[in-house]
Amino acid sequence: MPPVFPMLTVLTMFYYLCLRRRARTAARGEMMNSHRAIESNSRTSPLNAEVVQYAKEVVDFSSHYGSENSMSYTMRNLAGVPNVFPSSGDFTQTAVFRTYGTWWDQCPSASLPFKKTPPNFQSQDYVELTFEQQVYPTAVHVLETYHPGAVIRILACSANPYSPSPPAELIQLILNHLTLPDLCRLAQTCKLLNQHCYDPLQYIHLNLQPYWAKLNDTSLEFLQARCTLVQWLNLSWTGNRGFISVAGFSRFLKVCGSELVRLELSCSHFLNETCLEIISEMCPHLQELNLSSCDKLPPQAFNHIAKLCGLKRLVLYRTKVEQTALLSILNFCSELQHLSLGSCVMIEDYDVIASMIGAKCKKLRTLDLWRCKNITENGIAELASGCPLLEELDLGWCPTLQSSTGCFAKLARQLPNLQKLFLTANRSVCDTDIEELACNCTRLRQLDILGTRMVSPVSLRKLLESCKDLSLLDVSFCSQIDNRAVLEFNGSFPNVFIKKSFTQ
Repeated sequence: MPPVFPMLTVLTMFYYLCLRRRARTAARGEMMNSHRAIESNSRTSPLNAEVVQYAKEVVDFSSHYGSENSMSYTMRNLAGVPNVFPSSGDFTQTAVFRTYGTWWDQCPSASLPFKKTPPNFQSQDYVELTFEQQVYPTAVHVLETYHPGAVIRILACSANPYSPSPPAELIQLILNHLTLPDLCRLAQTCKLLNQHCYDPLQYIHLNLQPYWAKLNDTSLEFLQARCTLVQWLNLSWTGNRGFISVAGFSRFLKVCGSELVRLELSCSHFLNETCLEIISEMCPHLQELNLSSCDKLPPQAFNHIAKLCGLKRLVLYRTKVEQTALLSILNFCSELQHLSLGSCVMIEDYDVIASMIGAKCKKLRTLDLWRCKNITENGIAELASGCPLLEELDLGWCPTLQSSTGCFAKLARQLPNLQKLFLTANRSVCDTDIEELACNCTRLRQLDILGTRMVSPVSLRKLLESCKDLSLLDVSFCSQIDNRAVLEFNGSFPNVFIKKSFTQ
């Protein structure tokens, strides 16, 4: 019998392509019959083995720029290891389609389109490739060296005549819409549906938060075999009252943690230092970690987070993280883009933290410092100078910040990308600050200045006129902004929700 190759079809609109695919070894039908190992090209591979492979052969294509007896600018260049990467530009060793853009549809030779063509079908060319090993594709890397934007759709299928029929794929698509309890119930109906319901690809995103009140160690044990490919896992609110043990969580993560990219553990009070150590060891690819309101975690536990150097989002709201551990995290996790430190009462000096953030976290886009009690204009200055990409900053209920130091005006001048700024309950915010925001932060979408006594309707009008995308303005308990001013603003700027509350 001839060798079995998986197929990959690339539909394109433009022109230069180099293909590389990273995939997980498995064939869908075969893997349903064995969760520990699969048969692929007469070789046994473990379920979690990864294969990086290039296209083996170009089976078919719709056009190419080169001549039929040449390798220059032909689709044949898609097979094998790329000759161009990491360079970019117009290279003869690349694959180039004859047409590109929409110009060919606008010339006299263009044919009329068929009626009832799906609006999302915009392809002008296609190429079909085969690969050596059958796989579950987890990523397809396409290098476009010139005029990027060519690939608009990729289809993967099997050339194996014994592979599951199209109705099997249809079943998988239908099952994607079922909730977790429905999948578990459906698995009990027949052997065929049981196999489909146990397919790990149904559990790439696993949200257990809706079932927090009933989830326990037995539940995790039951799900463990299905979740070997899970990438997003939400265990928020779970495990309270002893339903989930440290041992149960650890067992689950040792089997299912290797591919995790996002882990939500808000209010998961079963967590202890051992759990964070397990996370740091078993989840090497973790990019997002939410420990919001895990206020029973001991301070020393947070030191383990520093081992997760790839973190991009970290939520430590209402935790007992201490200054030393946080400085270590900031030092090693320089890829952070989103950081929440609201109500972290064990931090002694927020100016030191702000200085470290400014020095190490150059990619930071959002920062929550809500109710940090001791940050001053010095910390804010270091933060603003070191993190120019900031789009969101929450300084609500930070009593040590005073407008008279110029800290808010400097923020506005140094952070032009700001979209959300909360200065809640800072009574010193004044007209100068608002006018600086109007001049420098024209992308502003949300502004909270609840409680200030120093802002007038005149400066707010300048802000509303300048910030065209503004959608939320909280002026509750702002003594100079009365009902008349709010009504006037509502008439002039109907797209802005202006929140105004009064004391009775």
